[in-house]
Amino acid sequence: MSALLFRHTVPLALAASLGIALSGAGLAAVSSPWVASTNSQARLISGTVEIDGKPTLLAGVQMRMDPGWKTYWKNPGDSGVPPGFNWSGSKNLKSAEVLYPAPQRFADGSGTAIGYSQEVVFPVKVTPEREGEPVELKLTFDYGLCMDLCIPNETSLSLTLPAGATEDPGEALLLADVLARVPRPEAPDALPRVGNIDARLGGPEPHLKVEVLFDPKATGTDLFISAGRVFVPVPKSLGPVAEGRQGFEVPFGSAKEAEALKGKSLTLTLVSDQGSSETAWTAE
Repeated sequence: MSALLFRHTVPLALAASLGIALSGAGLAAVSSPWVASTNSQARLISGTVEIDGKPTLLAGVQMRMDPGWKTYWKNPGDSGVPPGFNWSGSKNLKSAEVLYPAPQRFADGSGTAIGYSQEVVFPVKVTPEREGEPVELKLTFDYGLCMDLCIPNETSLSLTLPAGATEDPGEALLLADVLARVPRPEAPDALPRVGNIDARLGGPEPHLKVEVLFDPKATGTDLFISAGRVFVPVPKSLGPVAEGRQGFEVPFGSAKEAEALKGKSLTLTLVSDQGSSETAWTAE
């Protein structure tokens, strides 16, 4: 799957299918200055985006990396660290739900990592404690940056979201763009979706195989699995998409590694260039 580049790449058909308004009334935005760190820079952006006809307040953690550098998804893969978002110190903030765009896999010195290169925006659903008042966001953003080795970074960002709309829609368009790249909940009548799961997590030869149903012409297909703080190895493809089906297998390094997943809630992220989805599954 190609690196994520957000500016001027709004996926109009996909956004429309998700009910995201990309232009016109109801779009407003503000942003913070860029803060530089190791071979990267980050800032907070915000905008009001109409989703299913309802104005929704979003923030976003936007990060740019120098060529060759990468950062990580919530399951970083065989190495690296997931990003951390600490909103303590914010004012009039009831909750901040961080969303993750569909990631890609890339090789590093010790195996396969999962994450993003060049640029990534993490959308954030912001819920104020008191409607109609400004929200003061204060974020400590921890992230790993990788070329040959993983370098930890910590950046402090702040942004005040006004209670009313502003005039510039630019960052709201960017947020609408990246929101369309966040995997949607899996639906029984839409692709991609899980076709079958064959799991045996106990015994001396455990396995976890997942069959994913994609559009037969889908490109950039992949599967990623996260389980909170429990490590899940990066799935391996068992072959290309054939008649709309593609198999993946989790390569457990030991029986103990597989056993650690029993009873845990796993999130399966199904990725393609034509759209992505997520579904939850409890490992038994």
